[in-house]
Amino acid sequence: MMMTIRWISNLSFFLIITCFFSCINQNSNVFTPVPDFSVFESDDNTIDFANIIENRNMPEWLAAYLTGGIAAVERLEGNINKYAFIAVNHGSNLSVLNKWAENFSAVRDFPMLAAARIENRMISAAALYPDDEYGLFFETMVKNAFSAEYPGTLKEGSHWIRIRQDNENAVEAAANYIYYILITINRAPMQATIRNLIIRSNAAVNVTAAQSHSINRLRQTFFEGF
Repeated sequence: MMMTIRWISNLSFFLIITCFFSCINQNSNVFTPVPDFSVFESDDNTIDFANIIENRNMPEWLAAYLTGGIAAVERLEGNINKYAFIAVNHGSNLSVLNKWAENFSAVRDFPMLAAARIENRMISAAALYPDDEYGLFFETMVKNAFSAEYPGTLKEGSHWIRIRQDNENAVEAAANYIYYILITINRAPMQATIRNLIIRSNAAVNVTAAQSHSINRLRQTFFEGF
């Protein structure tokens, strides 16, 4: 049975590469309502596992990610009390991608990953369009998440694979590299940071009674499925 792997088109994302290496082509689906840095996983972003044509000593965390997503990475023995984030970038120039991976900072660049995941959680918890569900709190929360500090982030490792795209006329020319970076953070400090963000963002805006109710519900259930 052919397996498929899904990667984050959002911090493929990524997002981060656009800040540093504009020469790399990215293939991302951008969700626009608030800051335009937020990107989400798409059902269309799949790769046939059989199209991986080069892979050297794939680490356990990447094998878990390619077969089960972030949840599988967080289930690994060493990550039980951690949140895991995967930064993804792709292109045809491996040396440029190596530079991106080398320069990726768990401190400087992590807020982009965190803000995208926080925004995604708010959207998934909303019964309505998030701007209607939460009012100005939604935009304020995402912007604050983007500029927040997240103590204890660790860049655990990086790895690349090479894939062959579906192009019968130019198989090798269409080959691309996909680079993955694993960042982890202990759950307790991450949750404390997010709780503070919710309190600060809520205090900074005026919302309706219904929106206030949704924000309170979000506060109580935020980490369920985060």
